[in-house]
Amino acid sequence: MIPRDVDMTEPARIRIDGACLCGHVRYEALIDPARVGICHCRDCQISSATAFRVGAPVPVDDFKLLSGSLRVYVKTAESGSRRALSFCPECGTSIHGSAVENATTLSLRIGTARQFAQLVPQQQIWCRSALPWLGDLIDTPRYLLQTRESRIPDSP
Repeated sequence: MIPRDVDMTEPARIRIDGACLCGHVRYEALIDPARVGICHCRDCQISSATAFRVGAPVPVDDFKLLSGSLRVYVKTAESGSRRALSFCPECGTSIHGSAVENATTLSLRIGTARQFAQLVPQQQIWCRSALPWLGDLIDTPRYLLQTRESRIPDSP
């Protein structure tokens, strides 16, 4: 039974915490796990150096930088919007994106969250840019760790 003081109109939000690769930047945030999504836009592919980015919107007031500082790169998206991409100045780990001015929401990079494995994407956007081979990955050989046999060979 749901307690009477629980507001069922509010999304269920959870507190998460995370850090950059080197540990210089640490944060905590309050997010709605139902809003976690995958972005396949070309800018996210380039800035994450992979096939897609996993993110979640976070109201600015629900994000707290616990340590370190962020460096910002401003880019113009395909939509024409200017976006501020914030990252660790020491190791380059992407932390979040936002509007350049008067941001009310951050797009938190979920791969930096300690709870990453539990934050299952619920939607995908910019699918016209999705790489066509993503659906075929289930058929590729899988290894639990990198071994000499599973190592990707160096380019000639």
